[in-house]
Amino acid sequence: MKLPLAIPDTDWRPVVDAWAASPVGQKLQAYLAERVAAGATIYPPEPLRALRLTPLSQTRVVILGQDPYHGPGQAEGLSFSVPEGVPFPPSLRNIFKEIQRDLGKPFPPTGSLVRWAEGGTLLLNAVLTVEDGQAASHAGKGWEVLTDALIQAAAQDPAPKVFMLWGNYAQAKAPLIEAAGQDHLVLKANHPSPLSATKPPRPFIGCGHFSTAKAWLEERGRGAPRRTAD
Repeated sequence: MKLPLAIPDTDWRPVVDAWAASPVGQKLQAYLAERVAAGATIYPPEPLRALRLTPLSQTRVVILGQDPYHGPGQAEGLSFSVPEGVPFPPSLRNIFKEIQRDLGKPFPPTGSLVRWAEGGTLLLNAVLTVEDGQAASHAGKGWEVLTDALIQAAAQDPAPKVFMLWGNYAQAKAPLIEAAGQDHLVLKANHPSPLSATKPPRPFIGCGHFSTAKAWLEERGRGAPRRTAD
């Protein structure tokens, strides 16, 4: 990855700039530089890609993940997404399975969710980098301060949005959204991982989040652009 971090020139920039200039942001950037200098392999190559592809002004849906995939060639800077040609990870397969059940759409040919991002779905992980083969290796290093601020910015923006919170980790962010007091829809379900997707209390398979979000956004004049497949 290239350092310093490439900060997308979108309407998210004030939030990112404030974090990058803060002690927490400075410390994390120094840590990443040290790890790269020490020979560590860090994924993804563009940690802030989600912000570049999905400006705040275009965000209609927010899907929160935890941290990037830690295998070679998997992480592409968007939660749950993998590049074209990479086999579907189990959680992503269950997401497509629920879309098929809920909306009647077939499995796509690729696990890349770039089209979702370009169509207004912010695919944001709470932690934006990880080291090769070491899940959650950058958790607690400072990314969460930035991503919480991004969630708050999205929630404070008055344009109606749907926040899909899958699993306990994502659901812990609900107070940040609810405190904004805006017209947003918060949907909660278990994580799509095979370990929890079909289990109580809120099975992911059968949750109906995609049809619910589609109808809710259309009622508010924020339906999907024609050029997207979501």
